[in-house]
Amino acid sequence: MGGERIDGVWCHVWRRHSYSEEYFVQDLVVFADGAVHCGDRTDLAGLAKLIDSGRIAVRDPDASDCPDDESKWDSRSPEPCTPESFLGEVADKIEELSGRPTSRDRLWEAIRRYQEEPAEPRRALLRDAYLEVPAHLRIYVLGDMDRQDRPLRILLTDLGEPVDGDGPVVTAAMHREALDYFRRGDESARRAREWQAVQHADDPEGPGAPALVSHEVGYPRGWPEKPGLFVLRNDYPVPIDFAGETYASVLHGYWALSAAHAEDRDRIRAADTPHQAQQLGGRAERRDDWPELRLAVMAGLLRAKFGQHPGLAEVLTSTGDARISYTGLSDSPYWRDARDDRGRNWVGRLLELVRSELLLASVSWPTAE
Repeated sequence: MGGERIDGVWCHVWRRHSYSEEYFVQDLVVFADGAVHCGDRTDLAGLAKLIDSGRIAVRDPDASDCPDDESKWDSRSPEPCTPESFLGEVADKIEELSGRPTSRDRLWEAIRRYQEEPAEPRRALLRDAYLEVPAHLRIYVLGDMDRQDRPLRILLTDLGEPVDGDGPVVTAAMHREALDYFRRGDESARRAREWQAVQHADDPEGPGAPALVSHEVGYPRGWPEKPGLFVLRNDYPVPIDFAGETYASVLHGYWALSAAHAEDRDRIRAADTPHQAQQLGGRAERRDDWPELRLAVMAGLLRAKFGQHPGLAEVLTSTGDARISYTGLSDSPYWRDARDDRGRNWVGRLLELVRSELLLASVSWPTAE
C-alpha cells in the first residue's frame, strides 16, 4: 500500500458458499496492521462475526470429530481448535507480526517471574498466562514434544490434587522437579548462547544492505553515457582480456570459450553485439568438458572485467554487502535468479565474490617487524 511493506501470514479456513451453502477451502491472510483478508477485507472483530455467523469455519465441517482420549493426562493430542482459540491464535499472529508480545511471550515472562519467586500470587499469574495461550497450541508452548506442556500443568495443579483430574497426584517433590525442568532448560539455553557467540563470532551484528536486483535491459540506441548499475550486466560492452584473447563483453568471451571448434570461436568473438555472440554460441557445438569449466570461466571473465576497468569496479564495490539478484530472460536459470528452484543466480553470486576480492585487494595488512 503506497509502497509500504506490511508483513502477513496465511492459513486455510473453510468458507460457506453464499448460494450452495457448501463449504470450500479458502486462504485467510492476516497482516501486521490488523487487516484480515478472506474473500472479504475485515479485521479481528469482523472475523469473529464471520465465524459466529457460520460463514467461516475453522475446521472442516464435513470431517468427523476425533474420539475423546480416555485420559487427559496420557493424551498426546492437542485440544481441538475452537472458534475462540482460533481467534486467539489470529490475535497472536497480529501481535507477532507487529513486533509486540504474544500470549506465548507473556507466558514465558510469567514462568521466569515464578522461577525468581515461587510464591502463590505468582503461580496464580502463571496460571492466567497459561490459560491465555490458545488451547489448541498449549502442548507446543514449551517446544518440547516429549514432555509437551506437562511441567506447566504440574506446577499449576495444587498439592494433593491429580493433574488434569486423572493424572498423578501432585507432591511438593513434583513441583520442585517441574521448576528444575525450567532451570535445566535455562542452563542449556545459556550454554547454547555461549557456544553460538563463539561459533558465530564473525556474524554481522546488523542487517545487511537491501538486496540489489540487476535487471536485464535493452538500449536500442546505445548505452547511456552513465549506465550506472547496468555495467554489472554480462552484455555490457567493454573489452576484456582473458585467456590470451580480447573479447567485447563477458558474453562474447563466455560463448566463444564454450565452442568446441576454432571457426566457431572466431565467429562468436567477432559478433557485432553480445546477444549475437550468445545466439551463435548457443547454436555451436560445445566443448565436452564445458559443464566442468563454465563456472570457472565465468568467474575468470568477471574478475577480468572488473579488474581491468577501475570505473566498473567502483560501481560494483559501491553495492556494499547487498545480495545481488541477477535476473532476466536471456540467460539460463543456472546463471540468473528465478522464482522456482531452478534459479541458481550464479552470476549474482560471482559478482558478490568478485566484489569481496576487489575490497580485499585494497586492504593493507600489517607485516612482521
